[in-house]
Amino acid sequence: MRRMRPALSIGLPLAVLASACASAPPAAAPAPTPAEPPPASPAAPAAARPPTFEDDVAFLKKFGTVEILQAPSGGQVALSSKYQGRVMTSAVEPGGQSLGWINRKFIAEGKVGTQFDNYGGEDRFWLGPEGGQFGLYFPPGAPFSFDKWQTPAGFQEGEWSVADMSRSSVTYTRLFRVTNYARTVFDVEVKRTVRLLPQAEVEAAVGAPIPGGVRWVAFESKNVITNRGQTAWTRDKGLPSVWILGMYVPSADTRTVVPFVTPGGAAGINDAYFGKVPAERLVVDEAAGVALFTCDGKHRSKIGVLPMWAKPTLGSYSAASRLLTVVSYDKPASAREYVNSMWEMQKDPYAGDVVNSYNDGPTEPGKPPLGGFYEIETSSPAAALAAGASLTHVHRTMHFVGAPAALDGVAQKSLGVSLQKITGAR
Repeated sequence: MRRMRPALSIGLPLAVLASACASAPPAAAPAPTPAEPPPASPAAPAAARPPTFEDDVAFLKKFGTVEILQAPSGGQVALSSKYQGRVMTSAVEPGGQSLGWINRKFIAEGKVGTQFDNYGGEDRFWLGPEGGQFGLYFPPGAPFSFDKWQTPAGFQEGEWSVADMSRSSVTYTRLFRVTNYARTVFDVEVKRTVRLLPQAEVEAAVGAPIPGGVRWVAFESKNVITNRGQTAWTRDKGLPSVWILGMYVPSADTRTVVPFVTPGGAAGINDAYFGKVPAERLVVDEAAGVALFTCDGKHRSKIGVLPMWAKPTLGSYSAASRLLTVVSYDKPASAREYVNSMWEMQKDPYAGDVVNSYNDGPTEPGKPPLGGFYEIETSSPAAALAAGASLTHVHRTMHFVGAPAALDGVAQKSLGVSLQKITGAR
């Protein structure tokens, strides 16, 4: 609303001229011309209010089905079978800020079959690897360049079936076929169950009680893939893996927190996916055993950690939003081989990362970003499966909103680092 300008005051009239005839009455003074107020400057636009959970759900319902899970604590989770059973967003309370990144423009345009049907969502199912001689995102023989990159239709198009649903969980199923760079064909069945996590499981996952006054929401996806082909999946022809990616809204002060095993874990960090990450965007503290990665959605970059050095939790923090996110995943103790997603012909296609974080930005100079988001990702081991055999990967997302003093203990227990260290990293 434009503020009303106060009324202008009018001064006294100028003295009238003296008459040549002293006895003549003075001439009446002309009425003063009111001064015109200067043109009003445009009102400054109000700062955009982040969408609430209800805002995003109402938007999504315009274009397809939405499944809602509601926790006794007040937390809410929105999923969509139309968008491949993704967790689209969540909130810590009714009317709370929507915590997942949703690509409203792309959804409203109704496109399908693009390079990347980028609907958003804070837990989506993909398969790895991305690049390399066994990659799933490049046609055989093509260069590993962005213009040739293509997300397989099998897991980015089409509505998934809802096999079961309750107030606290939903199960989706899907059967599809994908082909890798080496022309190996995979017939994959997916059974994906998303459920709300009760407080006891959340506290066990983060290693600390949830402080009073902290609002929270937590959920997990249990992703089971089964080889529905007639032959085994073998190393020499390439192996897939479950790859879960969470997309979030970036801010200038958001940092992803990636703990690693010490000593020596810093050497297990890959920061060269899309060119080496600039030093001002990645702080690797060997003594503390943590990598702090700037996620502002303005510089396309990615980091990852090899399985021997990765810990079973990672997360992110924004002081401006008072939001701490902790992600945990199941990491089998005996697993050693993880698929390699580097965009190159690889020396070792099974020396890949188990956890990753991606920060969006322009794909090339002068080109737009993919949407302006950041991601926290986890992967299963390479799936060497006999016909009919299965592999399971579990990925948990836990959001905590509250005062820094209350969140600090959760951060230190789950991520091994204080909020002060996260926010003070340079």
